[in-house]
Amino acid sequence: MRDVITDETAAAIDTGEVATDVASSTGLSPDALTDVLEQHRRELTGYCYRMLGSTFEAEDAVQETMIRAWRAYDRFEGRSSLRSWLYRIATNVCFDTMQGRQRRARPMDMGPSAGPQPQLGAPLSESVFVEPIPDGRVVRDDADPAEVTATRESIRLAFVAALQLLPATQRAVLILREVLRWKASEVATLLGTTVVSVNSSLQRARAALAAAQPTETEVVEPSDEQRVLLARYLDAFERYDLDALVGLLHQDATLSMPPYDLWLRGPEAITYWMLGPGHACEGSRLVPTIANGTPAFGQYRRSGPGGSFEPWALQVLEIVDGKVVALNSFLDTAHLFPLFGLPDTPPERAD
Repeated sequence: MRDVITDETAAAIDTGEVATDVASSTGLSPDALTDVLEQHRRELTGYCYRMLGSTFEAEDAVQETMIRAWRAYDRFEGRSSLRSWLYRIATNVCFDTMQGRQRRARPMDMGPSAGPQPQLGAPLSESVFVEPIPDGRVVRDDADPAEVTATRESIRLAFVAALQLLPATQRAVLILREVLRWKASEVATLLGTTVVSVNSSLQRARAALAAAQPTETEVVEPSDEQRVLLARYLDAFERYDLDALVGLLHQDATLSMPPYDLWLRGPEAITYWMLGPGHACEGSRLVPTIANGTPAFGQYRRSGPGGSFEPWALQVLEIVDGKVVALNSFLDTAHLFPLFGLPDTPPERAD
């Protein structure tokens, strides 16, 4: 969690001061109040992530939502459900976070693909880019398979990036109506507006999203076909067999490497990069994980000839019709590897 909570507030929560004050006026024990609020953490994290495009900002926003809820719980009159009340608070927190800042994007949204002799350039701030999120931060353990699939589809990188194109209110309306399936009247109450206004915002948001045309990539499915594809990808990448790797790529496949805005399109450009500027990735090890509802790998490169393996990138794959259409290599391993529970070194394996 980043520095959203003040030291004074954190100390009050740690000592139970806030919880005790609220609990005494509501009849709930501090532990019971905590349990009630914590039941909503994952879905609120998913909502804030879709709104903000950042895992870390989403978790900060949810923490701020919980603090505001604790402080105001004695004034919660029950006119709406607790869940709706928490979403209202979370929406306001997200709106506050979004004020006066640049929208997050993917390298592909920032300009054309690189030319025949690409230059990496200088890294940009992490706040520029849409960040990946572990499924476990937003998918409930007790969710049924249909809900799991729907949640994963709504956190795909391409979809979340497209959401960032929308103004704040349209973004909230589209997520609440189309993703979370709230009624227009419920959204109007949350936003303090009218059903007519909600429906108008939804129409404009749908049109903008359709114009953005986010790729309908496949979510993680326990199918033999996908398992074979991922096994072939891991094998080809670790052997650095680029002929085999290219055979798994779509003809319009892209490669991007945040925090750099450079991106490449097509197997030929990707092969040129991997044999040239990216040649140090040869001999890497991959550890499977899941990000944004899609297959992902922690990539470890050697520190030098014969050196130890060190974290290098979180690779998030996007797949369409059994082909890899995007290889997103996020290089911020200092934050992302702990977030995804990836080890400092890859597990030993028998060669």
